[in-house]
Amino acid sequence: MLRIAVPNKGSLSQTAIEMLDEAGYATRRDSKQLHLIDDANDVEFFYLRPRDIATYVASGALDVGITGRDLLLDTREPATEIEALGFGGSTFRFAGPPSRFHELSDLAGMRVATAYPGLVASFLADRGIEVDVVRLDGAVESAVDLGVADAVADVVSTGTTLRQAGLEIFGDVLLRSEAVLIQAPEQAEGVDRLVRRLRGVLVARRYVMLDFDLPQNLIDRAASIAPGMESPTISPLRDLDWVAVRVMTPRNSVNRVMDELYELGARALLVTEIHNARL
Repeated sequence: MLRIAVPNKGSLSQTAIEMLDEAGYATRRDSKQLHLIDDANDVEFFYLRPRDIATYVASGALDVGITGRDLLLDTREPATEIEALGFGGSTFRFAGPPSRFHELSDLAGMRVATAYPGLVASFLADRGIEVDVVRLDGAVESAVDLGVADAVADVVSTGTTLRQAGLEIFGDVLLRSEAVLIQAPEQAEGVDRLVRRLRGVLVARRYVMLDFDLPQNLIDRAASIAPGMESPTISPLRDLDWVAVRVMTPRNSVNRVMDELYELGARALLVTEIHNARL
């Protein structure tokens, strides 16, 4: 039975549970439930703190888990990222008082506050920069003003929170993180099936099915606008001068594609959802 770790709370939890549900697995209905057996799919779920998941998986106690790339790297555990899951995105940057720091090398010998000490220490050590890492669990942006640190390393979205604290972003991006599927050093039976299912969910979220009617002499031009995953499916219509076309199209560009196809001469353009896929 495949043993899977799932975040029990936090920003990754609900979306991870929804993704597993879309992949056909049983999911918990009570937020206090910490263990669930899905006999139909031969898997066992353990709902754990996101920060602990990499430790459980790396030890081999659990086979795979969903956590943040940032948390995986911060623990320095020997678990392996095997699939990016497309949600929970975040960017880590360094920030300090305006005009005080310009390059990462300016941090040498300084105190850097962060909730991810392992990640920050490894990143700077790889660049030959020695700092005193100050671990904080929250409100990292206040560390400089309160005299606990000279600079901070924190999650950045728009940078508003850091600017409000009187800080300025500088240096290279520390990490671009998102939710990832990780596995133990030794791959367990059933991992490949889980990965295929999750990839199917990702395809369904990123693509839609586009159907339209088209004059036959415009097929090549339409295919350049909407090429599909491999090539469009073409079916004859009663009017032999026309064909029906079906193609998978990225969700985020489907309206532009529809406009271009309509201007080309396509008609009866219809978009339908994809609920799951195997490619």
